[in-house]
Amino acid sequence: MAHETENFSQLQLESIIGFNGNVPFGLTVHPDCENIIYPLGCTTVVQNLKTSYQAFLESHTNNISFVAVSKSGKYIATGQVTYMGFKADIIIYNYVEKAVHAHMTLHQAKVEALAFSPNDLYLVSLGGQDDGSVVIWNIATKLSICGSPACVATAGNAQTVKFANNMDDTFITGGTGTLRLWLLDLPNRKIRATECQTGHLKRMVKCIEITKDDSFFYCGTTTGDILMISMKTGLLNNYGPLKNKFSLGITALVELKSGDILVGSGDGVVALCKAPNFKPLKKVQVEGGISSISLRGQGHQFFVGTFTSQIYRFNFTEFKEELITTCHSDAVLDVAFPCGTSDLFGTCSKGEIRIWHTPTNKELLRIVVPNMTCNAIEFMQDGKSIISAWNDGKVRAFTPETGKLMYTIHNAHADGVTAIAATSDCKKIISGGGEGQVRVWEISSKCYKFTAGLKEHTSNVSCIKMKKNDKECVTASFDGTCIIWDIVRYARNQMILANTLFKCVCYHPEEYQIITSGKDRKIGYWEVYDGSAIRELDGSLSGSVNGMDITANGDCFVTGGEDKLIKFWGYNEGEVTHIGVGHSGTINRIKISPSMKHMISVSSDGAILRWRYPYTN
Repeated sequence: MAHETENFSQLQLESIIGFNGNVPFGLTVHPDCENIIYPLGCTTVVQNLKTSYQAFLESHTNNISFVAVSKSGKYIATGQVTYMGFKADIIIYNYVEKAVHAHMTLHQAKVEALAFSPNDLYLVSLGGQDDGSVVIWNIATKLSICGSPACVATAGNAQTVKFANNMDDTFITGGTGTLRLWLLDLPNRKIRATECQTGHLKRMVKCIEITKDDSFFYCGTTTGDILMISMKTGLLNNYGPLKNKFSLGITALVELKSGDILVGSGDGVVALCKAPNFKPLKKVQVEGGISSISLRGQGHQFFVGTFTSQIYRFNFTEFKEELITTCHSDAVLDVAFPCGTSDLFGTCSKGEIRIWHTPTNKELLRIVVPNMTCNAIEFMQDGKSIISAWNDGKVRAFTPETGKLMYTIHNAHADGVTAIAATSDCKKIISGGGEGQVRVWEISSKCYKFTAGLKEHTSNVSCIKMKKNDKECVTASFDGTCIIWDIVRYARNQMILANTLFKCVCYHPEEYQIITSGKDRKIGYWEVYDGSAIRELDGSLSGSVNGMDITANGDCFVTGGEDKLIKFWGYNEGEVTHIGVGHSGTINRIKISPSMKHMISVSSDGAILRWRYPYTN
């Protein structure tokens, strides 16, 4: 990727909507109390709480698996997941400079967890299940000091690690069938483990929190109770609650200055508990299991991240939640702007459609259809409805203001609706299906009527684009054809054939040419009049091109796909002028805003990225 981008101007990334809530303890409030830090794909986002300004820490080659922030706030460490047989990177960043301090590679396949020592001397890293080792790194020299298997070979695997609050030589690891207290013997370059004794209790440890004076540590378990263990002896001191354990296990623990404990559970409960009985004093239910709890300052405020990629802010005194960040937790499959409006855009994913306010990244509306997947959306040009294509074979239309269902076209396609478009007079909808059919529907006052079925495609219809005069449309399909249809006679005008799976198609604004791309990584220019090939460009060095959009004046177009790069092209020159690096998942769709001030791209990791259009004043 570095080789492919080095000779081009960079597109400026303006903002990211997204948060990988599946990273354990991924959301952290920086000790400066002004910023929150969280992962998205292979990028770490540093976001200011007052201004929402975002800075991006990039360098990983695959998804981030853990984020740790040092006690002083000077360093941020991130680990990643990679593939079997490959080593997973650990990167330490200098927080002030937002630059890489150290790049370290030792663990196989995945970095499971990281923790800084209290005085920023050492970093401890824990390898994943395929690695099974724990390693101590010297932050100043950027070298490893020593390592050891994290647990006895037959015991299980360690999943979490925590450094003591006041000692740079003591840390704890826990996981499935293992709970160990470690001591660093620096002169002999060894770490020595003591097995913690929990008696008859057999627990799987998900999270660890150490008391401020390092006298005890708490372990959150999959069983839904908390173990209290002595740091000196490694012996179980207490556990609870004995009744009414936390459902789906305890996934996050944080000790407050008062000694009380904040508990997050797998079923989305945030509770305030008191040792030694650990009975909840206060409880709040949020959406999705808790993956992170982080205090701001002394804990007057704290932030909670969930597995459904929501971020909540809590006021401790009132113990009430406020949703501050929301995003898709599944692959985003399509993006669309309303006609003539750049301040709003819509995205769709599994089970939902969301409408966003572009300048602020705030979610304005969420339309939920449980257990279904929305494959494509389109705003009607009169602004009165959003039409959407769903995998249950239905076309659904919703009001843009309230998200209320206006009408449903049942059994629109047998194998799910995969693409959708509408005429500019808002009287017809053209839908494409998984079985390859293209169907035309007449719409009037919330009613619909089937008008025609066009049956020449033999596989998934991936994209439909209308001509401005509403008399013609072009459809792209996985069967290697693009067909230009007459929507008045309901007949084929031209067919374009190529040895590929077509993923996207666009009319040039003057409508005498179309451009296509797909699985073969080629960008094709074609004559609309007779379907003849004009030119062919290499759209990508690796992976299909899935999304494409062209500017209103036809001078430029933009593409994105499996190589995770946004490419900005001159139409007549057929050359890339700018490249955007930021996505860590396959890019599914990209759209240029009507004002031509920015571009929105969406990807399979749930991310929505806004890019500055390169030629804006």
